[in-house]
Amino acid sequence: MTCAVLSIGTELTRGEILNTNASWLASSLTDLGLTVTEIVTVDDHEERISAALDRLARTARVIVATGGLGPTTDDLTARSVAGFLGAPLERDVPSLDHIKRRLEQAGRPLTDSNAKQADVPRGAEVLPNAAGTAPGFSVRVRDVVAFFLPGVPREMERMFHEQVSSRVRQLATHDTYQIKLRTFGLPESTLGDKLAGIEESYPGVTIGYRADFPEVDVKVRATASNQAEARVLAERAIAEVRPRLAPWIYAEGEENFAAHVGRLLRSRGFTLALAESCTGGLMGHMLTIEPGASDFLLVDAVAYANSSKAKFLGVADDVLRWHGAVSPEVAAAMAEGVKRIAGADIGIGITGIAGPGGATDSKPIGLVYISSAGPSGTVVREHRFSGDRLQIQTRAAYTALQMVRTICLDVASTRELLK
Repeated sequence: MTCAVLSIGTELTRGEILNTNASWLASSLTDLGLTVTEIVTVDDHEERISAALDRLARTARVIVATGGLGPTTDDLTARSVAGFLGAPLERDVPSLDHIKRRLEQAGRPLTDSNAKQADVPRGAEVLPNAAGTAPGFSVRVRDVVAFFLPGVPREMERMFHEQVSSRVRQLATHDTYQIKLRTFGLPESTLGDKLAGIEESYPGVTIGYRADFPEVDVKVRATASNQAEARVLAERAIAEVRPRLAPWIYAEGEENFAAHVGRLLRSRGFTLALAESCTGGLMGHMLTIEPGASDFLLVDAVAYANSSKAKFLGVADDVLRWHGAVSPEVAAAMAEGVKRIAGADIGIGITGIAGPGGATDSKPIGLVYISSAGPSGTVVREHRFSGDRLQIQTRAAYTALQMVRTICLDVASTRELLK
């Protein structure tokens, strides 16, 4: 079953905002068993919206569109669809009541511009929006089912799950099965090289890659006469993929890297303390954005200045003076200091030069020292990261998480051997 994603909004065609909705929808539709053949972006222009619908309806069986359902004069999606279908706009009373209640809760009056969000093409199926004001709607365009959702990501995602996914799932052919592996540590090209020959060995299997810096998702997708056969084929292929990528795979499915490391810490009963300099709290943010981090994270000290490293972490003045803040000695002292002060099982120290300034010939931009102080002692690693400031900080935070992961896995292996 083929599907197209249509994004509507002049702010998208001008590049003023990143079109995250399209990638999210394409991934979600693929997971439901549809084949996404096109992602189209069009500005807020009635004729061009109609032309895009006309063309997509000739090649896809399902269209999912976002954007242009708001209260402003440039929100033209409902009017454009109505014009394309030759149907008038009609005001949906339950949607109007919903808009009025939400505005009253916010202490705002109902205006004409707000009320127009309740206008949908005659004959459309209204899709309620529990997270916002503008409803979505669904129409038939010849033999095609088209869904129209708001452009606000949190509204769109919730409406897709609540209103669209069950309808779309019924339309899918259910002849595919996909397994997603999440990896960190190798670029997309190298992963591809390591999986050379898999697709040829397993006809019906395709391997896709999605780079989301600094991670890469590897998607093994199988197509067969039915989903049960597709699953068997995918699992046969994935059994060969896993050992080739074993050191770099951290999870299967949707679990992100920080959540994965947090789960390992929790399962081992370990506590963690962080001392961050060049990453400025990014590692702690990655861990605490996930729920339940208080189970294992005791402290995240952002010791940016040398005086803070000395005063709060106990890094000796002589170490700072003779080796400099960006050095393996200081990274080790930071990890050991925060571990001792917090009473944690594992301490992490990160210090480096994220740029764009502060570099010297001997200490260039991207030089980062990361230390772990754990059950087996203190380890320091030197890294030379490339990229801009945020990329260097992100890679440093990920690499520190990887060190924590390694400690957890090594301890688990040791415990297994001692059984």
